[in-house]
Amino acid sequence: MKLKLRYFAWVRERIGKPDEDVDVPDTVTTVGELMSWLASRGEEYAHAFQNPKVIRAAIDRTHVKPQTAIAGAGEIAFFPPMTGG
Repeated sequence: MKLKLRYFAWVRERIGKPDEDVDVPDTVTTVGELMSWLASRGEEYAHAFQNPKVIRAAIDRTHVKPQTAIAGAGEIAFFPPMTGG
């Protein structure tokens, strides 16, 4: 499955790019599995996703939980928790 991934704040800084298009294996079916798969792609990804419990995700601009299926997603964004202001 081809996905557009976007990274924000320190997730982007650790990975070293704001976005990318990736071919995700068919075995990756949820946001949580996607984070685990990304962490296996190299040192910079491992560093960014070392604590997936603090990473927030959005599918097509809607916040989702790690167990959310990624099938049919056009874009998935990853970002750290945000504080208001």
